Amino acid sequence: MDQKKEAQSIEELGEFGLIKRLVKTSKESNSSTVFSVGDDCAVLERNDQCYTLISKDVMLENIHFDLMYVPLKQLGYKAVSAAISDIYAMNGKAEQVLVAIAASSRFPLEALDDLYQGIHHACAVFMVDLVGGDTSSSVQGLMISVSAVGVVEKTKIVYRSGGKPNDILMVSGDLGRPYLGLQILEREKAVYLSNPQIQPELERFDALVKKQLMPNARKDVVELLANLQVIPTSMIDISDGLASELLHLCQSGSLGCSVYENKLPFHEETMLMSSEFNLTPLTCAMNGGEEYELLFSVSQEDFDKIKGNPYFTPIGYFTPKEEGRFLVDNAGVAHELKAQGWRHF
Repeated sequence: MDQKKEAQSIEELGEFGLIKRLVKTSKESNSSTVFSVGDDCAVLERNDQCYTLISKDVMLENIHFDLMYVPLKQLGYKAVSAAISDIYAMNGKAEQVLVAIAASSRFPLEALDDLYQGIHHACAVFMVDLVGGDTSSSVQGLMISVSAVGVVEKTKIVYRSGGKPNDILMVSGDLGRPYLGLQILEREKAVYLSNPQIQPELERFDALVKKQLMPNARKDVVELLANLQVIPTSMIDISDGLASELLHLCQSGSLGCSVYENKLPFHEETMLMSSEFNLTPLTCAMNGGEEYELLFSVSQEDFDKIKGNPYFTPIGYFTPKEEGRFLVDNAGVAHELKAQGWRHF
């Protein structure tokens, strides 16, 4: 007699396992759908030269943000930045956003004004238009959902799956600071809850805290790559930790990789502050997330155009799948890559 498989929980499936399960019977019936589920954006036909890119992000109070230390203006900015980052991760240009919110009765009108001030500020910074959305009441808490719409030339679109063995893995900016900003905010929250008379001391941590509260999607990186005449072979934004995003690229392209600890870009603040929390810069980078930096690969032929550029750092390379996926530490020891960053369930 066949034994029934033990039912899995949502937590066991994880975000991407759940998505795969929910859409496995989905079939596209419109020719305008070029690519549906499985990358940073859905890809739709636009015209002979371009595709339309569409993505959606949801943030829930006490899951993705804590209003004890997240100001509503910064939350509005971050929600837009996080959503349009998916457009840039496919080498596109963000053009519009739609925002939906659900708020409980504890939020006064002025609070929602603050939230939308942040949304409007982000729209101005990234030159995107707020073109619609929805509002609803909530039994408790706050939810904000942002849909992002963009455009990309058909010859320049970049998927997660396009990498090849020996392509060089690159990352923009530096890694780990948003995670440390979160540790600082959580620490000050704990101090306040234990003694409300003690005021948070955040002045000397302004830059780290801002990295957590108001991350910037890397529109400038897409523009710089275009100026350098470099089209990445694969790309993803770093929202859930470097380890997780590396594995996404490897899985999408059926590849292995070797990444080197001594190549990872760390800001001086990360080096100094990580020890204060008994962390290493490596832990902050691999398992932190919310940088919204771009992780991408370039061919050997294009590497000469980009090497030495101060905005980008080569951190390793793709290998054939059978060679595995490894992080090589500063002692030269190879460790199998494991994702331990943000889990959505």
